Amino acid sequence: MSDLTATVLKTKNGFHVDGYEKISYDFTFLDGVFNIENPQLAECYKRWGRVLAVTDLNVYNVYGEQIEKYFQHHGLELKVHKTKIGEKAKTIPTFLSIVDSMTEFGIYRKEPVLVVGGGLVTDVAGFACAAYRRNTNFIRVPTTVIGLIDASVSIKVAVNYGNYKNRLGAYHAPMHTFLDFTFLRTLPIAQIRNGFAELIKISTCSHLDTFNLLDKYCEQLIETGFGRTDGAPQEVREAADKINMEGIHEMLKLETPNLHEIGLDRVIAYGHTWSPMHELVPETPLRHGHAISIDMAYSATLANNRKLITDQEHRRILNLFSRAGLSMDHHMFDEEILDKGTAAILKTRDGKLRAAVPNPIGSCTFINDIEAEELNAALRRHKQLMREYPRDGEGLEAYVDASDTGYTENNKQEVEAIEEAAAEAGSLNGNGHIHGGIVPETNGATTNGSNGIKEKLANGSAKGLTNGANGFTNGARA
Repeated sequence: MSDLTATVLKTKNGFHVDGYEKISYDFTFLDGVFNIENPQLAECYKRWGRVLAVTDLNVYNVYGEQIEKYFQHHGLELKVHKTKIGEKAKTIPTFLSIVDSMTEFGIYRKEPVLVVGGGLVTDVAGFACAAYRRNTNFIRVPTTVIGLIDASVSIKVAVNYGNYKNRLGAYHAPMHTFLDFTFLRTLPIAQIRNGFAELIKISTCSHLDTFNLLDKYCEQLIETGFGRTDGAPQEVREAADKINMEGIHEMLKLETPNLHEIGLDRVIAYGHTWSPMHELVPETPLRHGHAISIDMAYSATLANNRKLITDQEHRRILNLFSRAGLSMDHHMFDEEILDKGTAAILKTRDGKLRAAVPNPIGSCTFINDIEAEELNAALRRHKQLMREYPRDGEGLEAYVDASDTGYTENNKQEVEAIEEAAAEAGSLNGNGHIHGGIVPETNGATTNGSNGIKEKLANGSAKGLTNGANGFTNGARA
């Protein structure tokens, strides 16, 4: 929630306004948020006597009965809007379907909508709340590793528009976020691994103690759902709790002074310099965690070339990615894609590369003064190093599948249009060179470099795409 204070001063020709918005919201770690003996969530709705919940269909199929019994036990009327949002369905029709449910429910201005699901669900439902009467409250219950560790920290909400990813959105903080890591008991291991990359991201550039714990317990954390599966060792559970608490705390400390992203030098952008481009290049796109891991591993090689990290630190980073089964390279991550990714991110970051790299592990430096020759030389060395690792550095279950994508039932026409556009965009893969930000001769036309492959593919292919901290779905283990 936020409170606005402002001053109004007379000037010679009118007035000058200074406004300051205080943004205040809470996080609660609570395993078993929908256990009837835990009243914390229900107490947020006692004033209203009812709840409108927006949830992922897969989450509802697994936890719906428990959710309904929880609110019934606490005397709260529940209405559930069930949706299945993948990147292809992160659209205005999906947004409007949630708005329609809010209207039908008769939501009050300050009455919070309950949003339960992964980052795509919280993105779209959060944007619906931001737009509805310009400012409707909501409460988040994220249910994936990326949702819990990464997306829950941000106040960004958005939908895709046309071929543009997250083109329509807002900065809208929830009233409260409940962090329940028992949801990881039913999350596929591939998605646990996918989210593990986000913890490597924040720890490598900002929190050495967390990196050390990830390094010590890597395989056990992934195999036990961060210590939440039956029979998980207590030692692993305790390590996981410390990792999660410290990782989220560190990201909050880094992000809260810059919630509206006015500052562009962002430590948590480690792994996000070239990944927005190469994530979408394969015919079946990479999972987001794998895409940023390739970026982070390559960036570590770049940092090692510049003597920002030692050879020992460099190998330690690469070995952690390999042990986690995360990608460190891809056969389509080449000099051409590196060039295109550089051109695109320069526009996003206001003309500077701002590439976050470790210096040393646990701290961060931003690289700006670099030429294509140095970038390409680092890539060639990186690929040579990858020959020493399993699968030449490519990861396990690296590509999106049904657990990453989804359709809402009310947007078949738009999905078909998006797939048609995506099929056309797919022909861009591996073609064209950026010169001054332009990709020439794409079906007889020119395409702006920052809007080329990255945005042409933004709404997905027939097999779905990931998006930033998002691009995942919940549900029972396949």
